[in-house]
Amino acid sequence: MKVRILGCSGTLAKGCRTTAFLLDDHILVDAGTGVGELTLDEMQRVDHVFLTHSHLDHIAALPLLLDAVGACRARPLQVHALPATVAALRAHVFNDVIWPDFTRIPTPQAPFVQLQPLGVGDVFVIAGILLEVLPARHSVPAVGYAARGERGWWIYSGDTEGRNPAFWRRVNTLHSERGGVAALCIETAFSNAEAELARISRHLSPVALARELAELPAGADIPVYVTHTKPRESSRIMCEVQALEHGARRLIDLQTVDMLQL
Repeated sequence: MKVRILGCSGTLAKGCRTTAFLLDDHILVDAGTGVGELTLDEMQRVDHVFLTHSHLDHIAALPLLLDAVGACRARPLQVHALPATVAALRAHVFNDVIWPDFTRIPTPQAPFVQLQPLGVGDVFVIAGILLEVLPARHSVPAVGYAARGERGWWIYSGDTEGRNPAFWRRVNTLHSERGGVAALCIETAFSNAEAELARISRHLSPVALARELAELPAGADIPVYVTHTKPRESSRIMCEVQALEHGARRLIDLQTVDMLQL
C-alpha cells in the first residue's frame, strides 16, 4: 500500500497544503487543500473519501474535487464520515448557498456524491485495502483511521487533544499483530509556548505528544510522523519534538516525506 502525503500542514502558506492522504489510487483520507496536488486523471480515479471531521482544513477541497471531475465519473463519489460530519456537509457546504448541492446534482438518482455515515470500529475493504475507523477526541466529533499494508498498519490520529485511552488500546492491539504498526501519524499543531492555545482548541503540543506516546509499549519500534504543524511554528515544534527523545523513538516531520510504502 502506498500512502501519498498530498498535504499535512496545519494551515496555508507557500509550499504548504492542508491534510489529504491518497491511499494507492482510489481512497482519500481527508480532503484538505492537498488534493490540489493531484492531476485531473488522479482525481477521477478516487472512488472513496474518508473524512476525520468537519473542519475546513480537512474538507476544503471536497466540493472543488467534485466540480473538477464529477461530470467525468461513471458513479457517485462515496464520502464516508461520522453522522455529525455528514450533517455539517449537508447544512454548511452542499446547501446551494456555499456550494451547489452535489448530493442531488445532476439528479437525485445519479448525483456526483453520496454521503455515507460511519461509526467508530467500522471496517471497510476497498480495492484490497483494509481500513478501520478509530476513536478520536477533538472540538467536534472526529475519528482517526488505520489502514493495513503488506508491511504493517498505517495509523492516522486525525486532529486530537489526546487523552484517548480507547485509541491507544486499539493501536497497541494492532501493533501486536503480524507486521505491527509500520507508521503512526499524529498531529502536533502548536509549540510548547502555545500549549494553552493547543489545550483550548483541543490539539496537541510537544509536551502533550510526549504524554500520548507514553501509551505505546515500551521498546516498540514504531516510526512516529508529526503532522498538522503550523507553518510559522513548524521548525520550533519539530525542535521541541526532537528534544523529547521519547524512548529513542523515531520522530519525523511528515512534511519532509512524500510517500510511505507500507
